[in-house]
Amino acid sequence: MGLNTIDAKMLAKMFLAGAKNLENKKEWINELNVFPVPDGDTGTNMSMTIMSAAKEVAAIENPDMVSLAKAISSGSLRGARGNSGVILSQLFRGFTKVIREYDNVNVAILASACDKAVETAYKAVMKPKEGTILTVARGAAKRADDLAVSGEKDLEVFISEVIKEAEAVLAQTPEMLPVLKQAGVVDSGGQGLVEVLKGGLDAFLGKEIDFSVASAPSDAPKTGSLGSNIEAQANAEIKFCYCTQFLIMLNKTFNIKQEMDFKEFLSSIGDSIVVVADDEIVKVHVHTNDPGLAMQRALKYGQLTTVIIENMRLERDEKVSDMMEKEMQSASVSKPAAEPENAQAPMGHKDTGFIAVSVGDGINEIFRSLGVDHIIEGGQTMNPSTEDILNAIDKINADNIFIFPNNKNIVLAANQAKQLTTDKNIIVIPTKTVPQGITAIINYVPDISVAENEAVMVREAGNVATGQVTYAVRDTMIDDKEIHQGDFMGIGDKGILSVGTDLQTVAYEMIQSMMKEDYNLISIYYGEEVEESRAQELADKVKAAFGDCDIELQFGGQPIYSYIVSAE
Repeated sequence: MGLNTIDAKMLAKMFLAGAKNLENKKEWINELNVFPVPDGDTGTNMSMTIMSAAKEVAAIENPDMVSLAKAISSGSLRGARGNSGVILSQLFRGFTKVIREYDNVNVAILASACDKAVETAYKAVMKPKEGTILTVARGAAKRADDLAVSGEKDLEVFISEVIKEAEAVLAQTPEMLPVLKQAGVVDSGGQGLVEVLKGGLDAFLGKEIDFSVASAPSDAPKTGSLGSNIEAQANAEIKFCYCTQFLIMLNKTFNIKQEMDFKEFLSSIGDSIVVVADDEIVKVHVHTNDPGLAMQRALKYGQLTTVIIENMRLERDEKVSDMMEKEMQSASVSKPAAEPENAQAPMGHKDTGFIAVSVGDGINEIFRSLGVDHIIEGGQTMNPSTEDILNAIDKINADNIFIFPNNKNIVLAANQAKQLTTDKNIIVIPTKTVPQGITAIINYVPDISVAENEAVMVREAGNVATGQVTYAVRDTMIDDKEIHQGDFMGIGDKGILSVGTDLQTVAYEMIQSMMKEDYNLISIYYGEEVEESRAQELADKVKAAFGDCDIELQFGGQPIYSYIVSAE
């Protein structure tokens, strides 16, 4: 006789197995996504989402249903990436709202949890689209309800039948979305959900699972012809360029009216909108041509963190280039005599590229998330040469390339590289600090001219005040301030703002000196040697002093400078 109940320990094992199965299949799922779903790679996004939750689940020594539900819900929400990842996190969120009320779950409870999962996910998406992961989840939930009503008790039968229905609905997704049918694939998000369910079933059955095989199973849905996929990808229109995602760390209650107003605003500047509110955080996903507007509105409700901005046109162009290279390699293998020996697939070309000088893991990641194509490692203590900048220019296949030196000592080298480049239009935005560079690129608008963008970037960067805290290597006197070796110094745009022996005090006094009445945003980037708790103490103190300002705290990971602060 089959099992009729599942306890928290078994459910945790099933969840981890589902997560590992999705992780194992992510590259295959990425390959399914050969048409222009403008969220990056679905398999990677879903895998990052579920593995974030898996880490929290694995950390629970003796899980009960409450702790398990919290780990799955919170972990997946915080790690959610991409449209498919956000929807997956909402399926988990709804599912865990039901199971957390029980010590053991049976068919009836699981069916109810599936219903809640689908309800929660559909509510999170402003304009749900059929033929996606949502449709697959709804079909599975409907089958779960039917089995529960019929009196089925055996969980092995129940889970197996739910998966069969999910696969049947998945197979029909090309008939629901023309772009899927044109590319000859099933929905990649739906496939990801099926892989999670399959992994869970294997764990329930006690199978010894080998997750080392990354290739697709023999019965996997096949893609269409590569040539037709390239054409579908290259010709598809991407109306909104930037896939924008971030978390809002709420500083006050986020009620239903505020949520609806925020969604309405996002719909006026973009599409593919997902807004998910929890007790302390709000997960936001939107496709837009102006990420800055979305983030600016979000700052009304709290601090921003985990900001990810992806250039979807660039991703599409890179994917087309990769596909063309694969097709040419395939043709070369099958018909070697028909191709010249030196034939190469053309590199992905685009209109505009970006180079930034940066240092620190956190700051580097911020620039990458804002669409920077190439990071030149460097800064105050290691200024890159003109040759370094020329090498970076050579690596970017674009007609126009914006360079953000982010240091006053690198602007001249960037301008010299511009003069030495004849085959590309180089635009140097004379940013003197990292915060100026971040603000400049946030204000880039793809639908206006290069000259207009240059003017906007220069203007907005000029509105940013920057302060940096470092230490003195020798005794000196600057700006009538006596400085001793080992002292901390708060350095502003035009001189020394504060000096002392206590890092936190110097940083706070520097910020006080920087502030003007019209500033409404303070961003604090803490360095590689600063503990997060200490940085949070500084942010809290600044918030208490400047309550009308939004305070944003981010890990910069930069050396030498304990804190980099911007005010605007």
